[in-house]
Amino acid sequence: MKSIAGIVMVIFGIITGLYLGVWWAFIGGIVDCISVVKSDDFVPLDVALAVSRVMFSGLIGWASSAVLIIPGIVLLVDD
Repeated sequence: MKSIAGIVMVIFGIITGLYLGVWWAFIGGIVDCISVVKSDDFVPLDVALAVSRVMFSGLIGWASSAVLIIPGIVLLVDD
């Protein structure tokens, strides 16, 4: 039973890391940056937040995946 839980955690860790790193942070940051530049109201804080999301997308992806992958691997090795 531990091995099944470990495999599921590793798979969900990979999916979570890809979703948060690529879709939410990288693509979402680019879309936010474009929408702020195209809008009538130019708010520098919105641009800074969008650019920081793009810059840290790799870290966000790795950190969010590590939360599930590391315990999943521990469960697999412990078995």
